[in-house]
Amino acid sequence: MINTDIIIIGAGPTGLFAVFEAGLLGMRCHLIDSLGKPGGQCSEIYPKKPIYDIPAHPEILAGDLVNNLLEQIKPFSPTYTLGETAEKLLKEKESITITTNKGTIVKGKILVIAGGLGNFEPRKPNIENILKFEGKGLQYKIINKEIFIDKNIIIAGGGDSALDWTIELSKVAKKVTLIHRRNEFRGAVESVNKIQKLKDKGVVDVLTPTTLTKINGLEYVESVDLKYNESPINIKTDFIIPLYGLVPKMDIFKHWGLNIEKNAILVDNSKDYMTNIKGIYAIGDINTYPGKLKLILSGFHEAAIMCHSAYRLINPEKRNVLKYTTISGIKGFDGSVKAAKKVQINTIK
Repeated sequence: MINTDIIIIGAGPTGLFAVFEAGLLGMRCHLIDSLGKPGGQCSEIYPKKPIYDIPAHPEILAGDLVNNLLEQIKPFSPTYTLGETAEKLLKEKESITITTNKGTIVKGKILVIAGGLGNFEPRKPNIENILKFEGKGLQYKIINKEIFIDKNIIIAGGGDSALDWTIELSKVAKKVTLIHRRNEFRGAVESVNKIQKLKDKGVVDVLTPTTLTKINGLEYVESVDLKYNESPINIKTDFIIPLYGLVPKMDIFKHWGLNIEKNAILVDNSKDYMTNIKGIYAIGDINTYPGKLKLILSGFHEAAIMCHSAYRLINPEKRNVLKYTTISGIKGFDGSVKAAKKVQINTIK
């Protein structure tokens, strides 16, 4: 069992910034996310997409924003359960316990749902025998790159995720083949250019326009049938990785007794974004309240307010005094200290 102060479901930008705000107040966090890496949609779907409404950043790529947030929270040593979905909720008087779909148990004093648009499920290819091979050579997400060492891999998709993983896995795989139903890719130009160079060197194969029609094998994936330029072909492979994007799901939270309104969790913004269950908060795009703006910067604001409220619940006997980091500095759980710089005051004589 993992014990922590705050359990955060969702490791997107809002969830990550909540770690920072909680850390300033001396509270430890454990994050649970169904994706294989932190960052939510910003990492998985559009890491190369520019964002223009983050304060002090006229323009920043979504992936760079996530990297900055991960760097910012390092002093507070958050722990993670990635590639697993929060499934069961047990609310007791003094604690909250979450059990994931893979049996991981996390116990905390506060639960924060920062799941963006909800839990994400992969968009699956529409082929007959898809379920038979899931987990047996058919992968929808990549958590451990080592399983692909010296293997033949087919990646299907035309977005940033498909391009980025083609580039990354080409470093360890025996052969990577990228297939896409169109000749044009939706990903960043820089990534497309890298793929072109790898193709020219014979490191990867690129087949367009191509669609996946069938997966073959007795128990594990052995080959796939494709329609390439309107002609059927068969390619032997160890893995097929369809990266067609993600579909948000709210089903889990509907069974936890939370008030849901228009596919979002209803919170009381006069009570610091708490749900109808004491000790459970929802912040970021997953919540709703009068005047809600679905912006990353709004999620940052909600995270800060929520953390101060959570501190009061955890420490009812203590009085929390707001301290500005420009004065207090940052004292990390890892022993690091970022002292506030003294400002020299000049007097006029």
